[in-house]
Amino acid sequence: MAHLDERTTKHLELAQQGLPPSPPETEDNESSTFSSDDVDFPLPPPSKEPDAVLDIDKKTPDAHVPRDPRLIRLTGVHPFNVEPPLSTLFNEGFLTPPELFYVRNHGAVPEVQDADIPNWEFSVEGLVEKPFKLTLRDLISDYEQVTYPITLVCAGNRRKEQNQVKKTKGFSWGAAGLATALFTGVVMSDVIRRAKPTRRAKFVCMEGADKLPNGYYGTSAKLNWVMDPNKGIMLAYKMNGEMLRPDHGKPLRAVVPGQIGGRSVKWLKKLIVTDAPSDNWYHIWDNRVLPTMISPEESANKPEWWADDRYAIYDLNVNSAVAYPAHEEQLCLVNGPETYKAQGYAYAGGGRRVTRVEISLDKGRSWRLADIAYPEDQYRDSEQRLLGGRLDMHWRESCFCWCFWSYHVPVSDMTDAKDIFVRAMDEGMSVQPRDMYWSVLGMMNNPWFRVTIMREGDYLRFEHPTQPALQPGGWMERVKKAGGNLTNGYWGENLTGEEAVPVTETAKEVTMTKDGIEKVITIDELRKHDSEQQPWFVLNGEVYDGTGFMKEHPGGAQSIISAAGLDTTDEFMAIHSETAKAMMPEYHIGSLDDAAKTVLSEGDVEPSRPAEKRDTFLQPRSWTKAVLTDKVTKSWDTRIFSFKLEHDEQTLGLPVGQHLMVRLRDPVTREAIIRSYTPISETTEKGYLHMLVKIYFDQGEREGGKMTKAMEALPIGHFVDFKGPIGKFEYLGRGQSSINGRERKVKCFYMICAGSGITPIFQVLRAVMQDDEDQTRCVVLDSNRLVEDILCKEDLDTYAQQNKDRCKVLYTLTQPPEDWQGMRGRLSGHTVREHLKREGEGEGEGDTLVLICGPEALEKSLHTALNQQGWPDQDLLFF
Repeated sequence: MAHLDERTTKHLELAQQGLPPSPPETEDNESSTFSSDDVDFPLPPPSKEPDAVLDIDKKTPDAHVPRDPRLIRLTGVHPFNVEPPLSTLFNEGFLTPPELFYVRNHGAVPEVQDADIPNWEFSVEGLVEKPFKLTLRDLISDYEQVTYPITLVCAGNRRKEQNQVKKTKGFSWGAAGLATALFTGVVMSDVIRRAKPTRRAKFVCMEGADKLPNGYYGTSAKLNWVMDPNKGIMLAYKMNGEMLRPDHGKPLRAVVPGQIGGRSVKWLKKLIVTDAPSDNWYHIWDNRVLPTMISPEESANKPEWWADDRYAIYDLNVNSAVAYPAHEEQLCLVNGPETYKAQGYAYAGGGRRVTRVEISLDKGRSWRLADIAYPEDQYRDSEQRLLGGRLDMHWRESCFCWCFWSYHVPVSDMTDAKDIFVRAMDEGMSVQPRDMYWSVLGMMNNPWFRVTIMREGDYLRFEHPTQPALQPGGWMERVKKAGGNLTNGYWGENLTGEEAVPVTETAKEVTMTKDGIEKVITIDELRKHDSEQQPWFVLNGEVYDGTGFMKEHPGGAQSIISAAGLDTTDEFMAIHSETAKAMMPEYHIGSLDDAAKTVLSEGDVEPSRPAEKRDTFLQPRSWTKAVLTDKVTKSWDTRIFSFKLEHDEQTLGLPVGQHLMVRLRDPVTREAIIRSYTPISETTEKGYLHMLVKIYFDQGEREGGKMTKAMEALPIGHFVDFKGPIGKFEYLGRGQSSINGRERKVKCFYMICAGSGITPIFQVLRAVMQDDEDQTRCVVLDSNRLVEDILCKEDLDTYAQQNKDRCKVLYTLTQPPEDWQGMRGRLSGHTVREHLKREGEGEGEGDTLVLICGPEALEKSLHTALNQQGWPDQDLLFF
């Protein structure tokens, strides 16, 4: 093993002092700093590392990561998935400064102190004769260092175009999900060769340190690719001459040229040599192009689609985009230039060179050949050391980087045209297709890139297809809003003289705003209405006054009060029906201004922890995290999930009869999944909450429950968000109840439930039965399919047996065994007529209250039946 030389020793000592290592000092003919006069290849552009954590990140797990505010966030506040504005990226030139490099993070960024960088350790294991562990110090001292220019591209680049046609499972990347840097490190084959793979070895699996809902991020590459010097696969610790920054894998990452960015694992901890592709969750359920006819529903119901490695993405496909004319750029036709320089980028995968880029001004009837510049080739003529590594390019013909195309278009030609198209071809004769290949994940989108041209007086105005994330704009959005069909073969437009494909009628979206409302509301105005007197809340940037619906709201007034002054879009859209959405125009009062939207967009994160510990965990106006500590299987489809609260003395803070909201995020789309649950925890229990959850698995063609499947997949140690309490009913004890804040005396509860609807019923029943002084009578009608589906049966039977004078439990099964002694069949009007008797009958409220919780269809049918039997609505309460 080689000893550390003086230069490398100094390099690592700086890290141990808390300083980022700098590029090697000049020695002999090696240069660590260059000027444009010294070299004939591109050097890193000026870079200013952000030195402050943005306010938007301070309340997230990434509070240790400074970032550039110019980056466009694609998945809200957290996790951090961003791209720069396309023009900003293009203007930087061939190499991209790290602060503008796109970022794809699946979760929190591992925090690595500078002093710990030299001792960062990773393992080489699996089907090898000599497994070993290696520190970054050893990697630098014992192996030859190389520097390569490499373009990384996210597989989701240009995905928003697919989302405009039909929503995929992925978030909306624009056309700037790529960037180029000089990476310095060690050729991965040198490390793998030392471990001596066995004859069975075929793949190298990589695993990072980023702990995620479904384990650590990991993927794989074929072993013969790793060992092929033409592929250039490396372990990098530098980017443009400086140590990797946190978002880009500090302190060590894999870099796989010519393949999608998802194969270049960041925060590398393991290299595992195997005989099969990775079985990591993120390798199987991400980075695939399923056949275009596979819908999101079918992909969710049939896991075999994801297990087929034929659909896994490795090499990039050929692609291109227009940078100039930029989106919404205007070109003056009066006294302007005779030609316009159209420009953009192109790239290909697998080391293949882009051999041509073509421009069309007549929708592809004819094409013009653009000029192409290959800055990457300028490095091939040099054999010197660069930024701490040997510039190992002179012998290799593989292309790892993007190239730039340009074409001088006569302005008179653009004046007569409706659009500009660009397409690229690589040396394998693969060419960008005319039409989009839509797929469930929306990846590898590479149809012709189209920029529309609109004549507006003396100007031409240009429109790109889309704008990234939720930013409005783009011709695709315009055409779609006008009723055009983006899949009709003509980009949603009908061409004169050509037969157009009929536009398919699409389902109309429910309108949630009122025509004629033009009031603009500031954040200060909104904050003045954040209490129960006049609660205003926000949905999709629109403001609503909930005052008039507080009494009628099924979830109780508290649900509206808790949302006052906040953006509650996630909760509302995840929970409410189309019927509820259709009611919203009645309560619409105005639109937020842009400043208010910005303030609210930064608020959907866990609040800073107070200096003193809170006695109760739940907060009605903000989400709080609890960590999953245990998962107990009660039956094949029922689990008890246990969560640790913030400290051992903290109580949940959930009144009897109320429920809480649970929020998870889809690991692929980051879309919020929000549902209401009633825990089975005792109200006095400290430090923990327990939830009894029935898992609704996929059954053949029938899709299961999003939330319950997501909970089933949660690993121990994962955080989950909670908010509450919510609900209009509260049992105060000894017959006293509160409904929407008004107390009511009850002598008898009839409790009707089905399946997992038992949980709020059980909470009230337990409170009554555990108090010997409480003389309230309870009759439970519990409907299930099978005996094993009856939840909490042991406790229910115990209460009934020990309290025969005040507790009666009746079960009915739709698929009972032959020896079943209970009722049979579904709950019906006949069932309730037979077992429910109203006490204190008269015009007003009776002494009896019916509590109902079950599927929507059951609740509706029972509501009708009970009304017909003389039960007024004031005696019926639906959870």
